[in-house]
Amino acid sequence: MISRTNFFTSGWDSEAVDSELKSKFQMINIAILLSSVGLIAGIMLNIVQNINIRGLIPFELLLLGMNVFLFILLRYKKETLQLVSLIETGQFTLLFLVLVYVSEPDQLKHIWVFTYPVVLLYFQREKSSVYWVVIMITGLLIAPLQPYIEVSYTLYQVIYISIVLAIISIITYFYQIKMDEARNLIKKQVDQLMHKDKLLTLQSKQAVMGEMISMIAHQWRQPLSTITLSISDLQVKKMLGKDIDDKYMDEALQNISDTIIYLSDTIDDFQTYFAPNKNISEEKITDIISRAINFIKTRIKSAKIELEYKQEDFGLIETYSNELVQVILNVINNAIDELVDKKIPNPKLSISIEENKRDFIITIKDNGEGISLENIESIFEPYYSTKGKNGTGLGLYMSQMIMQKQFNSKIQLQSSKDGTEFYIRVPKKLV
Repeated sequence: MISRTNFFTSGWDSEAVDSELKSKFQMINIAILLSSVGLIAGIMLNIVQNINIRGLIPFELLLLGMNVFLFILLRYKKETLQLVSLIETGQFTLLFLVLVYVSEPDQLKHIWVFTYPVVLLYFQREKSSVYWVVIMITGLLIAPLQPYIEVSYTLYQVIYISIVLAIISIITYFYQIKMDEARNLIKKQVDQLMHKDKLLTLQSKQAVMGEMISMIAHQWRQPLSTITLSISDLQVKKMLGKDIDDKYMDEALQNISDTIIYLSDTIDDFQTYFAPNKNISEEKITDIISRAINFIKTRIKSAKIELEYKQEDFGLIETYSNELVQVILNVINNAIDELVDKKIPNPKLSISIEENKRDFIITIKDNGEGISLENIESIFEPYYSTKGKNGTGLGLYMSQMIMQKQFNSKIQLQSSKDGTEFYIRVPKKLV
């Protein structure tokens, strides 16, 4: 489809043309536009001065009409770009030669010839450019020698013009080579960065998957133990021949049923978390934090960490809730790892929320030993971990990437010997 929003790409949208083709469309449109302005200016000056050098005005009008035709043709079908480039190159070649053949040296119209290599730089491939330069120089050299048209330029003058044109063409040629080398180098580096980014994303997903599986195991271990104990208790009583009244049986079965429902709800929570849903959802910020805490509360309990979180009544937030849950989980997990690995006595973890006009600020604080200045400077870098073999070095890195790319924000932290505080600033609305 053709979009009318981009004049210099002939109306073709970004999905219809790649970046290199888009650049060519832009250059040929600019060339058509500027050459048309030059032709109109030349026609008007010749009319004002009452000069019509050997029919130059009709020739300029013909070229102007051809420019209009080419301008429309580019917008009709994008595959016509190569044909239009060929015609436009031929037009410039013919125009520059005509200027030499019909004008006087003191009118300096021949200086337009020296823009010819720049035209070839954008319109023609390397091999065909050589042919066009040869055609141009040949046309210049035979100008004073041919017997059909009286030319005011001497053989010496056209030789001099041809030498200058050849020099400019050679300079332009090597410039183009260097530009192509630079472009290819940049493209190669971009491809390498994209490959690394994909690799980091894949490894991060694998690391997150491993952490989530670990959290599922934590979430399920205690409920499964509860179910096993309830069933074992009933079996033992039956083996011992003890009577099991209906009330005791109903309570045991209800306990098992409630536990199974809890396990089912846990699976639903994890399915929601992993769903590739990029739609912005509206919900309370406290509900998002509570969902993250539910994922990790069994691990907090088993590590005997005191959790301080007061679920106050804060307003709604329009956000990518799953991505925000992942960020909060990564930061909480990082704090738990610190408290467990360092065997901090009376470990504490607190989560609080502050609200201003535009943002919610989630603060996650632990009472660990803090992070050294050296580690603080590198903590958000990929593969950087202070946990040795137990760390992937991707959790905080990906969390920072999510905050920057999805929320146009970033995670900040303060650390001392008394603990570390992470600050997650989240906008209330994503524009």
